[in-house]
Amino acid sequence: MTFRTKLLIVSSLTVAGAVTMVTGGVLVAARQIFERVDAERQEALLEQFRKEIKIQGAAVGTAIARAGSSALLARIAAEANRPEPDFASFYTDAQLLAENNGLPFLDITHQDLTILSSAHWPVRFGYKNDWAICNACQPDQAFLTKIPLPDGTAAMALAAFERRGDLLLIGAKRLDAAFMQALGEAPGVRTLLWVGPQECFSAEGPVTLNAQFQNLVQATLHKRKISQRIGNEAFLAVTLQENGATFGVLLVGTSLQQQLTLERSIVRVGLWVAAAGILLGVLLGWWTTERVTRPVNELARGARAVAAGDWNAKVNVAAGDEMGELANAFNKMTSELIEQQNRALQAERVAAWRELARRLAHELKNPLFPLQITVENMQRAHAARKQEFDEVFQEGARTLLDEVRNFKAIIGRFSEFSRMPAPHFEQVNVGEAISDAVRPYEAQLALKNIEVEVQMNGTVPVIQADSDQLRRALGNITLNAIDAMPNGGSLTFSVAALENAVRISVTDTGEGLTEEEGSRLFTPYYTTKQHGTGLGLAIVQGVVTDHRGKITVESGKGSGATFVIELPVKQVVAEHS
Repeated sequence: MTFRTKLLIVSSLTVAGAVTMVTGGVLVAARQIFERVDAERQEALLEQFRKEIKIQGAAVGTAIARAGSSALLARIAAEANRPEPDFASFYTDAQLLAENNGLPFLDITHQDLTILSSAHWPVRFGYKNDWAICNACQPDQAFLTKIPLPDGTAAMALAAFERRGDLLLIGAKRLDAAFMQALGEAPGVRTLLWVGPQECFSAEGPVTLNAQFQNLVQATLHKRKISQRIGNEAFLAVTLQENGATFGVLLVGTSLQQQLTLERSIVRVGLWVAAAGILLGVLLGWWTTERVTRPVNELARGARAVAAGDWNAKVNVAAGDEMGELANAFNKMTSELIEQQNRALQAERVAAWRELARRLAHELKNPLFPLQITVENMQRAHAARKQEFDEVFQEGARTLLDEVRNFKAIIGRFSEFSRMPAPHFEQVNVGEAISDAVRPYEAQLALKNIEVEVQMNGTVPVIQADSDQLRRALGNITLNAIDAMPNGGSLTFSVAALENAVRISVTDTGEGLTEEEGSRLFTPYYTTKQHGTGLGLAIVQGVVTDHRGKITVESGKGSGATFVIELPVKQVVAEHS
């Protein structure tokens, strides 16, 4: 993955992530605001319910007090004070008192709660009143209660009682749909009053609760107060209790439609903003990467040029920022490299001429000494023994000719090293090049009992090389191996194909090299042989270098040596002119 692609992805993800975080934060904030508003509306409705309970309770208490002060109740109380009272004539009086005072439920009982007359259930005459009466409540103080009905159900009601002598007057007003209407629900808010498994009221009338509401009611009966979302509404469920007894559950629900609509709008806007942000991020990333990657590519091109040997490579980056500074530093570096290269080349030339002078002095000194001795002998023979001069002259002449030939051989080797031409590349078969290089030395190899083996590992491609120079290099390595194995041995050429290159390994079983000898082996004029000039392996290295290859040696004292040459299959650099 390129740097440009990475930067585009990072910029797009950054914009998308920022938009996502902002959208999420707005959603959370909006939800919290709606939840707070819903909670306030629910608490306000609960408070309204409590106020309405007090108002309705006060009305029930007033109605009971008014019924208690009626003449009808006074007659019933007087009858109750007789020794043998007869209450049969008062069988329907409770209904009359209930109608006159607007009380749907009214029972006239003894102090022991034996019913003398019942408005809503007359046949319970003589039975005990089984309402849940608040014994701790004061007369005229309303309380919640459950009133059994003739159909077997029970109604939740607000009740109050009044004592008149030995009589107890108990009246109640039912909490039903009419009561719920009096709460005055706000838009988006509804109230449900659950009073039994089969009875639930709203402002519109009876309501049948589904399974979710039934589960909420049952959970509320155990925990007293629960908030839960059902569908598109958020409900607050609270138990209605009196003296530790639970008479019902009030459910206050607020619509979430506005919240859901707003959340969808926020998400929709967030998606549009994210899409626009990603597009903007892509454009910004493209613009940024164009400004960043173009100088980087220019620097990379310059670095590749320097790596290929073009130390004059320059990069043109017209920028005043860090990239411009980097480009200027690169150009300055290449300039300094050229200067250092020139200084190094000059130093190498001086060192090479010094080494050449040393080697020439050494090489020429050896044949000059016998020349000097021969001439002096010839002079002495001519002066002292003229009769022996001819014999001394002939012997001296032979010596002089031999040393002159030695001089010519030395000069020829130095001349060969100095005249290394530029390679002329052509298609070369490596196996044939090895055979041609070894052929001139077959007699020496046989004389020293050295076995030669050529191993072609797999399919080896044809390479571009100078066939003459390659044969000369392989021949010098062969000659070096022959000198390293005076007592015989084996010489193995192993050829293998690499990626875009060919590796030639030449292994001998000779005396091997020390670490110091291996490090100086390719230095011109360095040799470990008495008759060597130190130019053979230097020529090999020069050939390999001109072919854009590399050569290494692996050896240890007494364990032979392996020369490894790697040559490219194709030459990408133009030939020398």
